[in-house]
Amino acid sequence: MLQYDLSVSTFSPDGRVFQTEYAQKAGAEKPIISKMLVEHSNRRTFPVDRHAGLAVAGVAADGRAVVGRTQAEARQYKQFYGNPIPGHVLADRVASYVHIFNLYWYVRPMGVTSLLAAYDEQEGPALYCVDPAGNVHRYYGTAVGKGRQMARNEIEKLNLKEMTAREAVKAVALILQRVHDEEKPFEAELAWVCDESQRVFQRVPQELVEEAERLAKEKLEAEEM
Repeated sequence: MLQYDLSVSTFSPDGRVFQTEYAQKAGAEKPIISKMLVEHSNRRTFPVDRHAGLAVAGVAADGRAVVGRTQAEARQYKQFYGNPIPGHVLADRVASYVHIFNLYWYVRPMGVTSLLAAYDEQEGPALYCVDPAGNVHRYYGTAVGKGRQMARNEIEKLNLKEMTAREAVKAVALILQRVHDEEKPFEAELAWVCDESQRVFQRVPQELVEEAERLAKEKLEAEEM
């Protein structure tokens, strides 16, 4: 029997590329794996320019490679054109880079799915998702990584067009509390790029994160009573 998952350039009889499918299943959460772990040291969100940043889910090393390439693309665009790179252009360039790893037998697909958030003059705030196959889509809201389907179901219930950034932070905190494994403590790492952050990609203030987590836990406890 032939093994169709030994190379990214090998297709199964029904046209599937198993290595790419394996990469798409890679997921991540931020469990606290040790009491000795320094807080915020296991990063999953990264700035790539003042107006843009990435959140990565999957293999951490692959995520850092994608972040490095995204930062380079943003830097080179600004050096050549003199303006920050538009979000949709950056998303397309990241997708093209990731797609390369699906074309040659001597490499494997990137085991990481990326969420790119950007705020520019033409598009305003925008969210893009780049998967291991190199597909890119723009969303009002989405989820990737472990527990993504349950999180997406919760996101679809939100009126995202009417929410403020602070309300969105509280909604995200509640969704994280709903979908994570209760037996494993985890660390919430939240970042935003919006008018409140002066259109700069940065971490959400810790006091707001703590307030959002407190309200989320109180609401879940009230629902269980």
